[in-house]
Amino acid sequence: MNRACVIGSGPNGLAAAIVLARAGLRVEVFEAEAEPGGAVRSMPLTLPGFSHDFGSAVYPFAVGSPFFASLPLADYGLEWIHGEAPLAHPLDDGSAVVLDRDLAKMERLLGLDGKEWRRLVEPAANDWFAFALDALGPIARFPNHPLRMAKFGLTIMQSAQAFAKSHFSQPRTRAAFAGLAAHSLLSLDKPLSATVGLMFAITIHAVGWPIPRGGARAITQALIRYLESLGGTVHTAQRVDAAAFREMEADGALIFFDTTPRQFLAIAGERLKPETRHAMERFHYGPGAFKVDYALSGPVPWRSPDCYRAITVHLGGTLEEIAQAEKAVAQGVCAERPFVLVAQPTLFDPSRAPQFKHVLWAYCHVPNGSTFDMTERIEAQIERFAPGFRDCVLARHVSSPATLETMDANLVGGDINAGELSMKQMILRPTLSGYSTGTPNLYLCSSSTPPGGGVHGMCGYHAAQLALRKMPAR
Repeated sequence: MNRACVIGSGPNGLAAAIVLARAGLRVEVFEAEAEPGGAVRSMPLTLPGFSHDFGSAVYPFAVGSPFFASLPLADYGLEWIHGEAPLAHPLDDGSAVVLDRDLAKMERLLGLDGKEWRRLVEPAANDWFAFALDALGPIARFPNHPLRMAKFGLTIMQSAQAFAKSHFSQPRTRAAFAGLAAHSLLSLDKPLSATVGLMFAITIHAVGWPIPRGGARAITQALIRYLESLGGTVHTAQRVDAAAFREMEADGALIFFDTTPRQFLAIAGERLKPETRHAMERFHYGPGAFKVDYALSGPVPWRSPDCYRAITVHLGGTLEEIAQAEKAVAQGVCAERPFVLVAQPTLFDPSRAPQFKHVLWAYCHVPNGSTFDMTERIEAQIERFAPGFRDCVLARHVSSPATLETMDANLVGGDINAGELSMKQMILRPTLSGYSTGTPNLYLCSSSTPPGGGVHGMCGYHAAQLALRKMPAR
């Protein structure tokens, strides 16, 4: 066996392809869309000259990925840009909580909570890549640093609300932690939400929250250029259906799916054992995203000047407000005052808009498949912390969950994590065996597998490594 086919060109598919190509296999990647990258793409969604990121925009886990860090991606055009600070969280009093990358400075900024914040994040932040190999590894694997992972694992059963209240005394710190935890797309009274919040807090100090110069597509382009240097090939606008899959299988290829279980079942379901097929059919998708991209006449008029220091801004107010918004989504309701995640890349990379103009990336969480238009509610939250924002808007592009799924089939119902994050699906993601499907030479390598969502390529890396271990000696 010397041929491998990867279906889907997201970061996990490309990571799997690179691992296989480095092992000497002849690798082909097949992408249904005209532009590769899955949710890691950039495109002109509003006006000429404005470049917007289709899906993800800020990349702590990409710059902090143990696998990506092992690749010479800078030689293939990838350049990371950091803001003055990774994150700002404005409040109604006109101030903002700024999360600084420097831990000593962060300790001073958080006042009474500074020492506790440092105690929680410093050990993992100071040894990030060793920690990340465990934290971003398969669930069914003994960790390299069991004591440290055991301590980190104590957060798994905790909710972000309980964690914030038990560890931090100041409302400002609690609010900032709530924003970090809300990246989980979980209600903040649920287990695992504290774990996600703590993981994001660690990345702030370990690797920062950068953007790639030129936009998201720069990550995809660098991965593809490196893959091509190894002899791999990427085919775009080439959708693989069941017939094409059967041809690949008949050719004896090793086949990887960078798709969610839904697309995997539609293409290859007939080749699965009944128990595997049933497990994948029961796989649950999480809340969706409602996204608006803006072309602006100038920078966002933030009330707090500190917001200009960061590329990422979290809008939602207090812990209690963010928790209320995320709980509404979990209950199937669109929040009146949603938690809004904002990225303002052109403050630090002006190449992505005409001179003196800006782009803004903003989204909130909604129930999976929601058809409610959240544009007004998103803009009301931005106006809350930046009065006069609407006067800066030259054009907007609205992406409902259905729009997102149309542009990337893996975003089922707008779910950007390729599956709900729950205690059950932390272990069964999507099955207990993870990447292996029980069918020889057939693997799943998407964010539906461990360690889950995020642009880090570790799902593809681990899936390919497993396949290589199972291959007969060559």
